[in-house]
Amino acid sequence: MDPRTPCLIGIAQRTIREQPGPEPLDLWESVARAAADDARLPVGRLDSIQIVHTDSWQYDAPVGRLAERLGATPRHQVYSKVSGTAPQLLIGAAAAGIAAGELESALVAGAEALATRRAYRKAGEHAPWSHAADPRPPYGWERPPHPSALAHGLFLPVHTYPIMETARRAAVGLAIQDEMRERARIMAPMTEVAAANPYAWRRVARTPDELLDRFVGWPYTRSTVAVLEVDQAAAVVLASSRLADRLGVPQDRRVYLRGWAYAEDTWEVAARPALGSSPAVAAAARAAFERAGLGLDDMHALDVYSCFAIALRQACDAIGLDPLDPRGLTVTGGLPYAGGPASDYVLHSTATMAGLLRAQSGHGLVTGVGMHLTKHTYAVWSSEPGGRLGGATPVHTAEEVPVVASYSGVGKVAGYTVAHGPGGAAEKGFLVVEVPGGRAYAVVEEADLLAEAEERELVGREVRVATDGKVNVASW
Repeated sequence: MDPRTPCLIGIAQRTIREQPGPEPLDLWESVARAAADDARLPVGRLDSIQIVHTDSWQYDAPVGRLAERLGATPRHQVYSKVSGTAPQLLIGAAAAGIAAGELESALVAGAEALATRRAYRKAGEHAPWSHAADPRPPYGWERPPHPSALAHGLFLPVHTYPIMETARRAAVGLAIQDEMRERARIMAPMTEVAAANPYAWRRVARTPDELLDRFVGWPYTRSTVAVLEVDQAAAVVLASSRLADRLGVPQDRRVYLRGWAYAEDTWEVAARPALGSSPAVAAAARAAFERAGLGLDDMHALDVYSCFAIALRQACDAIGLDPLDPRGLTVTGGLPYAGGPASDYVLHSTATMAGLLRAQSGHGLVTGVGMHLTKHTYAVWSSEPGGRLGGATPVHTAEEVPVVASYSGVGKVAGYTVAHGPGGAAEKGFLVVEVPGGRAYAVVEEADLLAEAEERELVGREVRVATDGKVNVASW
């Protein structure tokens, strides 16, 4: 074996169940030290420290503050942008640096303390955390939302993802109630995995019927979407095989990144040629399996990103995976049950998969999703070395559909959702409408129309659209 072959040799996870809990910097330090101990590597010898963006708190120098806490002087430091794909991008970059001989070791860590932030807000207090950035930096978007989406108030994933779900539902011919029941059947087994996971946020096994509770972004219910307000942290340590040998890490505690890939769909939801499917998922999966020299049937375990059901369904559609595959869709329990700590979940799924592959040799697939089902990572991990690392995969999709900012006239619904407030009442409908020259966003505010939208399929239906030049309003 090439002595520069990268391997994962340290893992750590932590879940804080009593709030208020530690700040993110404390959590980073805790899991970093635990992962380094697991790797038998003194933290001061880390060549690279990389941190996944935290939504909980903006530090003045996040990587520098952690390095200071650890007494480390890494020559390579990275703080990621916002994205559920960020952990795998950092891991992939670290592995590439090790394979190229530029690094011997790397730590990738992440943490969120959003449950504690909520506790402080509820008490009317400010989080008393350290080293606040001043001035506060802009949010870590790679790209801001489309101006027309912002004008219509459509930028939260809990609203954009169900729009894509309704588009897929209509495309495959599912009735509204059938989609809901199928979603609950797919996700109920995930609750059983979470119940057995000591790091899961919601450790309760639930039946399909119990998952069909209060709506948040119709047709999604509160119990079938990612739970963000958690206090969780995770870290992994990668090293060259040469360093792992020097540290005395046994072969059965090394896990290898056999192949991985990254791909993007069209960034703006309304501009996608097909709202309910993803050519980027298929491209990323195909490239990752090809680089690993393995296929879906070779996987002993899977963790498919599950922020919303459409993410699971698009992945299953693209790679030919039965959503009720006996291997299961997750090793953690998924984002709605194990916890969805903002951009950080893939660190947890990777650490859990690594632990599984240490205990039982084989191969595992870990996927990630970023933004509005825009960005996708697929990674094949194995107890056996081999394959090639790979990286970003160019994806060629059909020409983007133009987004029409203002429109008056008749259009046809391509996808939609109904936003529900904290009390459970329907508040506003969001539509993507096919119009001459492209697609337009529109809102619905009349209570009787919102009720009808949840009872009758709107996709494919003609609606009337009026505009004030900024916001388009739909009715029928």
